[in-house]
This record gives sequence, structure tokens and C-alpha cells, in this order.
Amino acid sequence: MCSLVREVVRRTGRRELSLLDVGGASGDIPVQVVRHLARDGVRVSFVVLDRSASHLNGNGPVVAGDGLTLPFADGAFDLVGSSLFAHHLEPGELVRFINESLRVARVGALVSDLRRSLAHLALIYAGFPLYRSRIARHDAPASVRRAYTPNELRELLEATRAAAVEMSSHYLCRMGAIAWR
Repeated sequence: MCSLVREVVRRTGRRELSLLDVGGASGDIPVQVVRHLARDGVRVSFVVLDRSASHLNGNGPVVAGDGLTLPFADGAFDLVGSSLFAHHLEPGELVRFINESLRVARVGALVSDLRRSLAHLALIYAGFPLYRSRIARHDAPASVRRAYTPNELRELLEATRAAAVEMSSHYLCRMGAIAWR
């Protein structure tokens, strides 16, 4: 997510941004974005939205709400981002989510997610001896299987109201996308 926000800063020249983190639960991702971009002299303010108040732990302002019908006015934030959320959505839901994100965003929507690949799945299985949680043993391979490939994600994002789409690859089988408004 930090790389995606940095790219927005590079492309727009903006030194202050507001970010809505959808599906953010603990709020750890936007906290890291704030910390890392502050080193570059960029100020990021954020709000975390998750569907259940019980998921939210109070890192920053938090809102319980539906990511497919965001409870905010048009253009309420510069950016709407999601990390490890897209693979939980069916293709039609993902298009709906991005369109809703673009409604609420002044600049664009950011997606940071897993990249489906056999290599990533093999890494997950190789790491099984390290997992202490039965849930992680189930959720990790299921998440990789549900994830989109970069081409699938690009096609879905191009089916939205985005003016342009940029894709990027990141470490440990992650990918990022910016759907520009």
C-alpha cells in the first residue's frame, strides 16, 4: 500500500492526502502508510472502514459499514484503498466496490492484494510447519486460490469507471493496482 500511495504522490505532486482504508480491521496498514510516507514529507490522514465494529480496534478514526455501499459523500477522500480485501470479492462485487470507491475518491482507488500463482501456493504449503493456527492453515491456501491473477484484476478494473488503470508487482506474490479517477 505504501508503494501505491507513493506512486500517487509522485504522479500528482500532492503532499497531503486523505485515505479511506476499506476492510482495514486493525488499521495497521494505514498506520504504516502514515509512518512511511511521513519520512518523505507526505502527510496522510486516514479512516478505517470494516463491516463489523468487532473487527475494528481503534487505530485512528473507524467506521463500521459496507464496502460495497460506502457511507460517505462523493469525493470525501483523496484515495480509497484496500489491502488483502479484493480476493474476498466475486468479480461483479469487485467491479461494484471499485466503482463505489471511485465515487468516494477524488484521486483514485488502490488495491493491494495477493497474486494467484502456483509458486505462491507452493510457498504457502511449504510454510505449513510454521503456522500455529488451524485457521491460518485453512485460510492461507484458500486466499491464494481465490486471488486474482494480474491480468484478471486488470480486466476487472478496466470494466469500472476508472479513467486509467496501473498495475504493479510486489514482493511475496503481491500485486498492486491504481484505478485513477
